[in-house]
Amino acid sequence: MKNVLKDLKGEKDLRLKKRSIAALLAAGIILPSAVAVADQQEHPDAETYKPSPVPDRVLLGWEGDTTTTQSVSWRTDDSVTTPVAEIAVAEEGPNFTSNSLTVEAETSEEIEANLGYTNQYHTVNFEGLEPDTQYLYRVGDGANWSEWFEFTTASAEDEPFSFIYMGDAQNDIKEHWSRVMRSAYSDLADASFIVHAGDMINHGDADQQWGEWYEGAGWINGMVPSIATAGNHEYYRTTNEPRKLSEYWGPQFAYPGNGPEGLEEQVGYWDYQDMRIISLDSNVGYANIDQQAEWLDEVLENNPNQWTVITFHHPIFSSGEGRDNVELREAILPVIEKHNVDLIFQGHDHTYARGHLSNEQDGEREYTTGTMFVNSVSGPKMYDRSEVVWEENNAYVRSGAEDTQMYQHVYVDGEELKYESYNALGELYDEFTMTKQSDGQKLITETEGSEEPVESSIEEVKTQVDELLAAGDISSEETARHLKTHLNSVAHYQETQSVDKAIKHMNSFIELLQGIKEEQLITENAFNGLKASAEELIEQWG
Repeated sequence: MKNVLKDLKGEKDLRLKKRSIAALLAAGIILPSAVAVADQQEHPDAETYKPSPVPDRVLLGWEGDTTTTQSVSWRTDDSVTTPVAEIAVAEEGPNFTSNSLTVEAETSEEIEANLGYTNQYHTVNFEGLEPDTQYLYRVGDGANWSEWFEFTTASAEDEPFSFIYMGDAQNDIKEHWSRVMRSAYSDLADASFIVHAGDMINHGDADQQWGEWYEGAGWINGMVPSIATAGNHEYYRTTNEPRKLSEYWGPQFAYPGNGPEGLEEQVGYWDYQDMRIISLDSNVGYANIDQQAEWLDEVLENNPNQWTVITFHHPIFSSGEGRDNVELREAILPVIEKHNVDLIFQGHDHTYARGHLSNEQDGEREYTTGTMFVNSVSGPKMYDRSEVVWEENNAYVRSGAEDTQMYQHVYVDGEELKYESYNALGELYDEFTMTKQSDGQKLITETEGSEEPVESSIEEVKTQVDELLAAGDISSEETARHLKTHLNSVAHYQETQSVDKAIKHMNSFIELLQGIKEEQLITENAFNGLKASAEELIEQWG
C-alpha cells in the first residue's frame, strides 16, 4: 500500500493521478487517512443536533403574495419566550440597521425530538413589502440573533426569473447530498426559489436527519425560498407509532392555506410572476387523491398565469424498475391533460427520466407536445431504471439515467422556458426549450447536436463487459458495474448527439480501464478488448 501511495504522490501528470485515484476507488482500497480515524469515537447525534437559544435551521417560504410577503421559520430550544425578527431594505453599507423593523413571531411550536430534547420552531410572516426589492432580515429573541440574511421579493411585472428543482435527498444527506445542493445554487445564485419534490429525509421524525438536511444546504435555505412537497418518507417514522405526516412539516414549510379542506399544510399553490406552482400530496394512503384532483381542476380552471408547474412525489410514469402508481395516474393525469399543464416535477424512483405522452414526432428534435414529465433524484440512493410504465401508457422517454445524482435549473422569460439538468459534477446532462405558441401549443426544441446521427454500439461494449465478467476476465461485479455506469454516461451524450462530450467521456473510459488494469482488476485480454472497442467508437464518432 505504501508503495502505491508513493507512486501516486510522485506522478506529475494530473491525468495519471486522477486515473490512479479512480483505480483505487474501484478496487475498494481504504486509504491510510481513513484508517487513521477509524478508532475515533463518533460524536453523539443528541449533542450534535440539540438546539440552543441561538437560532438555527432558518428557512424561507411563502404564506401569501410572493410580491409583498415573505415568511421565515427557524429553530431554538424551549427557553426562548420572545421570538422576533428584524427586517430592513438592503443598503450598500451597514446603516440599514437604523431603519429596521421588529416583527413578532406569529407562531411557536414545540416538537419533542427523538433524541431526547425539545425543539421550538418559530414563524414570522413579513407583510407590506415592496415588489422586486432586496431586503435584509435576521431572527432571534432580542439577545441571541442569527446573521443577517437577504431575499428579493417577486416582481409585479412578468420579468425573467429562474429556479432550482431537486429530487429526493433522503439518505446520507450531509455526506452526499450537500455537494449537489451547493453546486445547484453556485451555478444559479440568483434562483428565485427551490422546488423540493419530496423525501428530503428518510424518517420524518428523525431530528438528526432534518439536521443534516439543513446543514447540507446551509445558509442557502435562509436566502432562497423553498417550495416543498411531501414524500412517503415524510410519513415514515423511527418508532412503531402509526404513520402520519411529520410533525416537522407544518412548522418548517410555509403553505398559503389555499389547499383542499384538511390538507392546507401539504397541498396548495403559489403564483410567482407569470407562473403558478402547485404542490400535491401523492401519498394516496394518507391524503385523499380524488379530493385533490377535484381541487386541482378548479385551481387550473381559474389560473391567470401563462406557465404552470405541478410538483408531487410519486411519478405519473414511474422510471423505477417494478414500480407503478396507478391510482395516482388515474386521478390526476386526466386533469393534467385537460388543462395542458406545462411541467410536472416528481421524485421517488431514484432514477432520472424526462419525457412526454407520445406523438408522431417522437424522433424529431423539434416538435409540439403537451405536458413534460420529469422524475429526478439528488441524493445517493439509486434504483435500476425502467421505461416499462412509460411504454405501457403511451409515453415517451426523451432522456434517462441511473446511478446519477442530478439537479435542475429552469429559466422563464416571457413565452420561453428553458430546462437544464446537471449531474453531480456540474456537467450538463439534458436540456430543452419550451416555447408557447399563439394557438396554445408548446414547441419543444431538444438539445442541438451534429447534423448526422452517430451509429450506436455502446450496448455492444456493455455486453462485452458482461461477457468478460462471466469469463473471469473482470475481477468482480463491482468493477463491471463501475465500467458500465461510465458507459451509460457516454451513451447519453451519444444519444443526444453531443459528439464532443461522447468522445471526451470515452477517452476517460480508456483512462479508467488503464487504472483498473494497473490494479490487476481486469486481465490483459479484457483490457485490450475493451480499449479496442472504445477506440473504434471514438474513430467512428470523429
